[in-house]
Amino acid sequence: MLYDIRLNLRYDYDAAAGGGRHQVRVLPPTISGVQRVIAASLSFAPAPSERSDFSDFFGNNVTSIAFRDVHDALDIRMSARVAVSRPEPGLDVSPDIRRLREELDAVRSLSPDTPHHFLAASVHAGIDAAITAYARSSAGNSAVSTAMDLCSRIYRDFTYDSEATTVQTRASDAFDLKRGVCQDFSHIMIAGLRGLGVPAGYVSGFLRTIPPRGKPRLEGADAMHAWVKVWCGRDTGWQEFDPTNGMRASNDHITVGHGRDYSDVAPIVGVLKTTGGQVGEQAVDVIPVVLEKA
Repeated sequence: MLYDIRLNLRYDYDAAAGGGRHQVRVLPPTISGVQRVIAASLSFAPAPSERSDFSDFFGNNVTSIAFRDVHDALDIRMSARVAVSRPEPGLDVSPDIRRLREELDAVRSLSPDTPHHFLAASVHAGIDAAITAYARSSAGNSAVSTAMDLCSRIYRDFTYDSEATTVQTRASDAFDLKRGVCQDFSHIMIAGLRGLGVPAGYVSGFLRTIPPRGKPRLEGADAMHAWVKVWCGRDTGWQEFDPTNGMRASNDHITVGHGRDYSDVAPIVGVLKTTGGQVGEQAVDVIPVVLEKA
């Protein structure tokens, strides 16, 4: 699939800011065998006094910006054309959880993608006894079947409610509520799998949404999305699951970044020299591109 993606993040401040410094993670990367970025741009208004671009530990694209002048709003615009071609899931040859742990013990690498980084409790996805017990009911004959069953159960058992949680909500709180959004469902799945000893991480990105039949597609109606990557053993490697929709990640899922949880891939983090609060707005367009044949 080929997509044109547009993202607009806007923040209006209660009081003018005398300065600020932020890190922005919204540019999708090229991922071998999964997606290719054909073109991408990222702009800011007002223009920052300083800007630098780099890759973080996990390989995510990061833009660091700083402001010295007074400003009362920040507008971030990202556009990209991305081709996504995920391989079809093959025959499930992943080990069961006991053998998965044996294979994990044999991994000696500490590279960014090694499963060891995705086993311990993290800020939003702590190891929680209740979540572990819930996940244990999904433990099956293989790591893939365990992850898929847990993904499907979260989809069935939890209610999507954009008013129930915030970006600061942790997995244990969302689990108690049985409500939340994609970020919460991903954190619950991650916490559950880690409780079983299965490495799991957080994926941030975009998801193409399809309007109801006969209805036009609404501009800005899409939003940033989140799903889960699971290490399923030496031969199967990392696989991705979307508990918000009860499915494997597909060609409709466009990756921006990954980490241990949301805190590693938040679209923007930073500090402001100001007083009062701020109001943020987000608009996303994920538009399939159909190329005409010559």
